[in-house]
Amino acid sequence: MNLSRREQLTSRLFLIALVLVTLLPFVSMLSAALQPRGTVPDGLSWPTDPQWGNFVDAFNVANMGALLRSSLLIVAGVVPVSVLIATMAGFGLGHLRVPGGRFVFLLFLLGLTLPFEAVITPIYYQVQQLGLLNTRWAIILPLIGLYMPFAVFWMRAHFINVPRELSDAARVDGSNTWQMFWRVQVPLARPAIASLTILLFLWTWNQFLLAIVLVDDSTKRTMAGALGAFQGQWGTDQVLLCAGSLLILTPTLIVFLIFQRQFIKALLQGSLKG
Repeated sequence: MNLSRREQLTSRLFLIALVLVTLLPFVSMLSAALQPRGTVPDGLSWPTDPQWGNFVDAFNVANMGALLRSSLLIVAGVVPVSVLIATMAGFGLGHLRVPGGRFVFLLFLLGLTLPFEAVITPIYYQVQQLGLLNTRWAIILPLIGLYMPFAVFWMRAHFINVPRELSDAARVDGSNTWQMFWRVQVPLARPAIASLTILLFLWTWNQFLLAIVLVDDSTKRTMAGALGAFQGQWGTDQVLLCAGSLLILTPTLIVFLIFQRQFIKALLQGSLKG
C-alpha cells in the first residue's frame, strides 16, 4: 500500500504523540522517585540531586525480596494450570464442537462481564470456609477460576479457526483425540498459548485486590501488595511509593519486551484467520 508524504507525516506525528503520552506517566514517576524523602513531588521537575538510593530504601521497606519469592510461587501456581485447562477447554469448545458447547461458551462469556470487585465478597467467605485465608492458596485458586472465562475465550478463538482437515488427516493416520490434541493442535497453538501465558503472568504479578483482601501476611502477597507498605496511619510516603511502583513494574516490562514477538504473532494470526 502506497501512502502519500502527507499521510506518512501524519502517521509519524501520531505515533510520536502516542509514545509521549505513554511515557509521560513513567517519567513523572521516575522524577518523583528521585526526590528527597519527606518531600511532596510536584509535576515533572527533575531534582538537582537525584536520590537513587530511594530505590534501595523502597526495596528494603517493602521487604520486596520475600515478596518476589511469593509472587513467583503464586505465578507458578496460577499460570501453568490456567493455560493447561484453558487450552483443553478451548480445544473441546472450538474444534471438537462437543454437545452443549454453545451453552457452556455462553456461560464463559457471562463470566467475562463479572468484575473482580463484584465477586470479592463471596470469594472471601468461600475461602474462609475452606480454611485458606492468609495463605497463597487464597490467591492462587480464585485467580485460576477468575481467569477461565477470558482464557477459554482466547484459546477457543484459535482452535475454531484451525482447519478440520488437519484433524481428519491425523485420524486417518491412526491418532486418537488425545494424540491429535498433543501432537497436532498444541504445536499449532503455540503463539496463542505463549501470548495467553504472558497476559496471565502480567495480571497475576500485578494482582492487588485479592492479595490485600485475602492475605494479611505481607510476605505471602504478590509484588503489587508491597504498595501498602508505603502507606502509614497518618500519611503516605509518595517518594518511596513511586520508587516501589517502578521496581514492581520492571519485571513485567522485561517479560513483555522479551516475548513481544510471540504476543504480536498471536494477534496477527487471529486477525488473518478471522
